[in-house]
Amino acid sequence: MSDKHDHVHGPDCEHDHEHDEDIFIVTDEEGKEHEMVMVYTFESQDQAYAVLLDRNDPEADGVIFRVEEEDDDAFLVNIEDEEEWTRVVAIYEEIVANDGETN
Repeated sequence: MSDKHDHVHGPDCEHDHEHDEDIFIVTDEEGKEHEMVMVYTFESQDQAYAVLLDRNDPEADGVIFRVEEEDDDAFLVNIEDEEEWTRVVAIYEEIVANDGETN
């Protein structure tokens, strides 16, 4: 995964958005495919995580995936462990709150 931008893009974001988007096709529980855009990455306990938003529904909640690497490839993996999920969501909520304070 290249060209990652470590922040959330908001309507009042003041930088150039003319960069390649990291787009992923994610299938939900009902088998429906969604074009997802990676909008944020962060690390916790030496593990990378990515936040994706539905490209066609930017008002929908973001989805957090664990980023796993094998050789030179990176994969998005669902977070199955409840303890890991709780920790990652808390970190992301703190990041979003701090980002809101700086704008």
